[in-house]
Amino acid sequence: MRRQKRVELVVASRNQNKIKEIKDILKGAKFLKITSLGDYPGAPYITENGKSFKENAIKKAMKVARFTQKLTLGEDSGLEVIALGGKPGIHSSRFSGRNKNDLKNNLKLLRLLDNTPLPKRKARYVCSVALANKSGLVGVVKGVCSGVIGFKMLGSTGFGYDPLFIIPKYKRTFAQLGPRIKHKMSHRFRALQKARGIILKYSG
Repeated sequence: MRRQKRVELVVASRNQNKIKEIKDILKGAKFLKITSLGDYPGAPYITENGKSFKENAIKKAMKVARFTQKLTLGEDSGLEVIALGGKPGIHSSRFSGRNKNDLKNNLKLLRLLDNTPLPKRKARYVCSVALANKSGLVGVVKGVCSGVIGFKMLGSTGFGYDPLFIIPKYKRTFAQLGPRIKHKMSHRFRALQKARGIILKYSG
């Protein structure tokens, strides 16, 4: 049986919460050495001005792969709320404006959904993952996780909208469920499982 070649995978992000989740989800892939932009001083900053999660993920992967000359993972993700026409969508991380943070984003979402009954608070987390190397795009995949938006923030783990995002099966938010359960069913987990298959073929 041929031995799996060890591959460095550069995560095109400086978001420590996101990097930690990606590392946790891919930790079973022993052939991967996962690094990030923090390991590459001088790495370019990427303006997320695409019209979709996919466009942003591809832009990150391509730009950083050209800089590092390594296999690079670009990821973009966010929350889509049906009652808000898909908002906050690609603006999820900066939903509350210039001085945005997770708390302000969650509070704005609650204000916009004020008096909206639970059956109309359906939402989904979406994650696009792009893989690129110095020669160009290797592949793009997508993961989705459906849920509903709660009426108040609950739980102490995760980040983003996790304190409001309820998984109906458990009747708990991602922030209440914790990483052990979240990382087996989240949008990011589903996208990265598909990406893992692409990486395996790439490194074989």
